[in-house]
Amino acid sequence: MAQFTVTGEIDPFLHISLRAGEKIYCEANAMVMMESNLELKGKMTGGLGSALMRRFANGESFFQQHIEATYGAGDCLLSPTLPGAIEVLDIGEERYLMNDGAFVAAESGVTLQVRTQNIGNALFGQSGGFFICEAGGSGKLAVSGFGSSFVLDVEPGKDIVIDNAHVIAWDSQLHYDISVATQSGGGFFGQMINSVTSGEGMVLKFSGKGKVVICSRNRSAFTSWISKVISGAR
Repeated sequence: MAQFTVTGEIDPFLHISLRAGEKIYCEANAMVMMESNLELKGKMTGGLGSALMRRFANGESFFQQHIEATYGAGDCLLSPTLPGAIEVLDIGEERYLMNDGAFVAAESGVTLQVRTQNIGNALFGQSGGFFICEAGGSGKLAVSGFGSSFVLDVEPGKDIVIDNAHVIAWDSQLHYDISVATQSGGGFFGQMINSVTSGEGMVLKFSGKGKVVICSRNRSAFTSWISKVISGAR
């Protein structure tokens, strides 16, 4: 079994040790360094149909990088696109759903499947539209978000509400619904307008039993801030 180790506290690397014959796959451009015993190939994981569906679901690259210990054991270093922490999850009895851009790497035994969401979550969430990516099979899965990360435990009777821009991945057994952060009158769309004008966004309410991985930074808010700074400097 491949060894996944997160190394470094600020903008960490994902250090993966492979024995001869072992394989992993990762998001395009994730590979930073690999030893000469390893071989790198670009592939459409699961074929054309699966690649297209994952592209729609999570905005992943059409081709992924596949790294195999072809000539003997070796190590590689991977890095996510955005600066942020990396969490390694065990896939087996537990399956995880992933938000846009969360996938970093996985062992070859982990499968990425696309499933549909209900219309409310699809239209108003930031989690893949009508389609969302689910990790199944068996093995290690590495996910990442923007900024620091934290793993929350959801327990029955103790629901958790999280701004959906801060959600990285969550246990597929959890029930989740999307709503607005403000709860004033005026119906859903009235609440949505009030939420936007107050600076509060859409939230996901999780219930049941399982884990949710969250990140400290809001990618959309940061991008908006950068745009304003650039515009103001002109």
